[in-house]
Amino acid sequence: MRVGLFGTGAYGLAISSILTHNEHEVIMWTRFEEEKKLLEERHGNEKLLPGFTLDERVKITNSIEECIQNNDLLIIAIPAPFVTELCEDMKPYINNHHILIATKGIEQKTGLFMSEIVENNLNTKNIAAISGPSFAVDIITKNPIGLSIASKSTETLLLARKALQNNYIRLKECNDIIGIEICGSIKNVIAISSGILDGMKANDSTKAMLITEAVKDMESILEAFGCDRDTVDSYAGIGDLLLTCTSEKSRNYSLGKLIGSCSDINKIKEYKENNTIEGYYTLESIYELLKNKNISIPIIDLIYEIVIKEKDPKLLLTFLVYKI
Repeated sequence: MRVGLFGTGAYGLAISSILTHNEHEVIMWTRFEEEKKLLEERHGNEKLLPGFTLDERVKITNSIEECIQNNDLLIIAIPAPFVTELCEDMKPYINNHHILIATKGIEQKTGLFMSEIVENNLNTKNIAAISGPSFAVDIITKNPIGLSIASKSTETLLLARKALQNNYIRLKECNDIIGIEICGSIKNVIAISSGILDGMKANDSTKAMLITEAVKDMESILEAFGCDRDTVDSYAGIGDLLLTCTSEKSRNYSLGKLIGSCSDINKIKEYKENNTIEGYYTLESIYELLKNKNISIPIIDLIYEIVIKEKDPKLLLTFLVYKI
């Protein structure tokens, strides 16, 4: 099977390790020539994914056309803010191709989910999305990992399963593609608030309280968007929420910890500038999206006030106690 993989960040590299383990032919695309040279010469990126060695059979390209042509499945694994630009560049070469989205987030300017961007820009309905508790560094160790996958195309689901499922990757199907994307996006926002609690030295009981309340709020958001409330019980929902809300491997969690423990605005700003923090961008997007739909989710409003408006993080503790 031939797979074109768009994105050479940590998660893209980790996905390539699954594909080569499954004996698939892989070509990876990066927009940057210097990154192409790095991966070709060193077979890895120690800064992004320490200890990982890229399989020598993986081809690296700067050509979008080359990454698409003659491939059975295309996987998008780049940061959410750049998906529209990528789709615009892919457009001339797409004709009913099968596309799997591994990017989590909501576009800031439009409030669109990644599957909506792909469907709006590309000539294909063969679209699937995966989401679930899966840090890149954990994937490459080949320990068991569960991912949720959703698509309206049976053939795309079969191709994605053939590409990724093996003796350590389990894919669990559902039909709620937007629901999976909502869960995959919102958990990054909640992870920031969990990090804030850690930064304030809150105990594990308080963090468990936050996660419990967050699950209820995720159900409310799913319902407001016409999705299945039960999607929150999937790997994409509570599975990913637990992972990102309890681990310092998460950049979202780490940002929150800085905000909760540090009054140095410059240090927080520097961290945001030097890291891709999906939850930060998603927070602005989901806040505006909910506001435009007249949907009230108080915890999202509060996190927005603390993270974006730089209000006192201690407001989170008060909120948890007095939340109605």
